[in-house]
Amino acid sequence: MDPRGAQQQHVPSRKTSKENLDRFIPNRSAMDFDFAHYMLMEGKKGKENPAINSPSREAYLKQLKDVFNMNRTRILAFRNKPPAAPTELFANEFLSPQLSKPVKPRRHIPQTSERTLDAPDLVDDYYLNLLDWGSSNVLAIALGSSVYLWDASNGTTSELVMVGDEIGPITSVSWAPDGKHIAVGLNNSEVQLWDSSSNRQLRTLRGGHATRVGSLAWNNNILTTGGMDARIINNDVRVRDHIVETYRGHQQEVCGLKWSSSGQQLASGGNDNLLHIWDRSMASSDSGTQWLHRLEDHTAAVKALAWCPFQSNLLASGGGGNDRCVKFWNTHTGACLNSVDTGSQVCALLWSKNERELLSSHGFTQNQLILWKYPSMVKTAELTGHTSRVLFMAQSPDGCTVASAAGDETLRFWNVFGTPLVAKPAPKTNPEPFPNVNRIR
Repeated sequence: MDPRGAQQQHVPSRKTSKENLDRFIPNRSAMDFDFAHYMLMEGKKGKENPAINSPSREAYLKQLKDVFNMNRTRILAFRNKPPAAPTELFANEFLSPQLSKPVKPRRHIPQTSERTLDAPDLVDDYYLNLLDWGSSNVLAIALGSSVYLWDASNGTTSELVMVGDEIGPITSVSWAPDGKHIAVGLNNSEVQLWDSSSNRQLRTLRGGHATRVGSLAWNNNILTTGGMDARIINNDVRVRDHIVETYRGHQQEVCGLKWSSSGQQLASGGNDNLLHIWDRSMASSDSGTQWLHRLEDHTAAVKALAWCPFQSNLLASGGGGNDRCVKFWNTHTGACLNSVDTGSQVCALLWSKNERELLSSHGFTQNQLILWKYPSMVKTAELTGHTSRVLFMAQSPDGCTVASAAGDETLRFWNVFGTPLVAKPAPKTNPEPFPNVNRIR
């Protein structure tokens, strides 16, 4: 019996668990022992006695080594790379903070409203627009024939205007970009302009519409109005003859109006299931204006409209009870990029200013708000609390809080979009190119 065989039977098998990682034993078949012996015994004689070899002999030996593949510096050669040490062997506290990437914490989204206010006499009408949050952090809501202002900075409420039954109820409200002036659409086709700081009516716009004005949208000094008469009118509030353009394309009530952030394109939705994109460069006050795109994909009224804050040509639109879809459009080409069936009537849409998210409010059967991740359109959260369809939504100036008003005559506030981003202070710059050079005069 071969004694080596007997010894091999008693050699314990090498463990492969992660606990034995202090060394790596190479494969002997991958080693060149002859060359290793030469380098250890003969090869180093020339290095220890450099005076013995002449320059010509050194050149000859170098050439000889290159020919016979002996000009190598590594004695041991690994056939495979040694296994890498597991990362858990190094404690996190020993790692350099510069090497570790910051992990963004997952945002907590409260499932209940943080505040609820009573909204008696709120008109339960899908085609109206009765809620808006201005840049001065004041929320305006129309309740019957009155407009109330709620100051979010101190929680105070005041009544701005009450109209008579012959011209009311109020059918739309919209803050001007300055957060001071507000437009109020009426059931008798008129639009009033008010100064909220002095509670004073500035003027009344007449002669544009024949019936109620249910939608309003500002574009600097231009106030765009949409009526039940299917007309869309651009009004310059600075001049006496305020009607400057008229857009004709809808056959039924215009219930949704939104200008793009650039002020170049206007989106309009109507009870005729149509969505139009208008371009100001094509506008003309002399004749009816042709639309840039006429989009007929929705199968119910189109009221919910929202321009994307991080992609200027991206528009989201929502359809009514027979449609239930949120659609996304490239307004340059008119192409429908995506369509998502939400399962219920889409009443309003809001983009987040801080994240790539979209919030939608709905009617029967859940009467909920849904937060979507864009562009995957995965549901991030569903917010419930209203007991009737959530007709109107408005976003705070900092983009974090959303107010929703529903047919249950309640106004709820949701902290759905997180906390505002803190802007980094701009580095101080010297206005002069050579600040350290003394001036002559």
